[in-house]
Amino acid sequence: MEYKVKLEKTEEGWSVWCPGLPGCWSQGENEEEALENIKDAIQIYLETIEEIT
Repeated sequence: MEYKVKLEKTEEGWSVWCPGLPGCWSQGENEEEALENIKDAIQIYLETIEEIT
């Protein structure tokens, strides 16, 4: 499954979030790290949703 993400430069590095999954966000020192981190966040988010439903 694919999810669109939004990426934004901040004072601390890069912030990234998935609009389709409320509360699913991450960050990184650079764009590449932020995008890798959001992949992990999405996986954990989906696993958590599956466990609680």
